[in-house]
Amino acid sequence: MAVSESPHTPHGDLGSLDFWGRPAEERDRYFAELRRDAPISRHQPPEDIMGLSDQERMSYWAIVRYDDVRRISRDPETFCSSKGTQFADAPPEFLEASLSFLAMDAPRHTKLRGLVSAAFTPRQVARIEDGIRVNARRIVAEAAPTGGGDFVELIAKRLPLVTISDMIGVPEADRERVVAAADLLVTTTDPEVFGERSPIEVVGEALWTLTTFATELAAERESKPGDDLMTALVQAEIDGERLTHAEIAAFFVLLSVAGNDTTRHTTSHAMRALTVNPAQRSVLLEQLEHRLPTAVEEFVRWATPVMTFRRSTTRDVELHGQPIARGEKVVLFYTSANRDEQTFANPERFDVTRDPNHHVGFGGGGPHYCLGASLARTQLRSIFTELLTRLPDLEVEEPERYVSAFIDGVKRMECTFTPRA
Repeated sequence: MAVSESPHTPHGDLGSLDFWGRPAEERDRYFAELRRDAPISRHQPPEDIMGLSDQERMSYWAIVRYDDVRRISRDPETFCSSKGTQFADAPPEFLEASLSFLAMDAPRHTKLRGLVSAAFTPRQVARIEDGIRVNARRIVAEAAPTGGGDFVELIAKRLPLVTISDMIGVPEADRERVVAAADLLVTTTDPEVFGERSPIEVVGEALWTLTTFATELAAERESKPGDDLMTALVQAEIDGERLTHAEIAAFFVLLSVAGNDTTRHTTSHAMRALTVNPAQRSVLLEQLEHRLPTAVEEFVRWATPVMTFRRSTTRDVELHGQPIARGEKVVLFYTSANRDEQTFANPERFDVTRDPNHHVGFGGGGPHYCLGASLARTQLRSIFTELLTRLPDLEVEEPERYVSAFIDGVKRMECTFTPRA
């Protein structure tokens, strides 16, 4: 679809990998300009990495203000998800395999989310949360004697990995392989990740790994039930309907990505923020147990690990006086919404006491609000309780980030602290 170039794109092409490879502070300044001058702006199709033809790629409208992100998220009848939820365009066959009910609308979305929710019984959630606290304690205890290293490998990736694996019932021997495949799905725009291979080949292989594993595990749990989420998903039933193995596999892909990456990268970004804002760290430590739940909300707002999602218009609509035709692609920039000056006082300031803090780090509300938000909060509270009490002088260096318009991911980040037995 040919469109005129947005007047705001010359120094900030939101669809280019160059833009997402720039420092976060530079990107934030550009989003601030858009919020002020062009809250709705139309842009050329994002840079193609999947080998799509021009006819398969769409221009899009950038949604950068907090209130607009919330409004669109809560109006699925006008702004649907079934045409795709990723900023970058991708082959249709990838949607079903990689996004589960994230890329669906009612009534199918309602049915599948209901079945998955039915698997999250109070007993399951209590078991998972008890395990999170125990695992956080163990992870920090194992890191304590080292005196430092790569924070991502040493701390950040470990708790979500073991949480999701324990929760689903992934055997110990398969855990690293599953997480590696999940990582590939959200980092294929980073040149270091795909190397000499084509991104579509890397994504296809990662999807095959995850869906094959999940399908085999679901079949195994049908004949040999266990005390895990995979068994609950296989057995979940609403009005006589159950999830198919393909639906379970698609949800497993979603959970592997969302359950690992968001918590992992929030942990890294929050630790960096506490390092460069020692006064905020002191404020938090004054009343750690009391202030940590509030601080966790700021961790998520500050990190905004999931930066973008898209919707598609189901009818002609108007935003800020700008007509948007039926069938258009709109992209929600959560990373901009969480820095909106009209919603957050001094949004550029990291403030562990910020309250209220109705960020969109778990989505803008509506039917696609993050199903695992409470588990992510539990993980963040647990790991930072251990880090701040057992390793009080832990500091991290400048992170090395992935180049991605989807996940604000930290590849590596060196840390140091006094070794403890």
